[in-house]
Amino acid sequence: MIKVVRGNPTPEELAAALAVVRARAAAAAAEPSGADSAPRDAWSDPSRTAGRRVPQPGPASWARTYWPS
Repeated sequence: MIKVVRGNPTPEELAAALAVVRARAAAAAAEPSGADSAPRDAWSDPSRTAGRRVPQPGPASWARTYWPS
């Protein structure tokens, strides 16, 4: 059920919004159930920093303290 909370959309605007919602639902249903919805990229992979030594205090150490999760 779709409920308009604010405004007064035209029938065409409601049809467009419903088409988007239905297309997203169809795409989600077509995905295999074991598929990862958000694949991990190299930046958020913790193993990319595993081989490096722990940052030491210093002027540029703030740039090396972020650990992506």
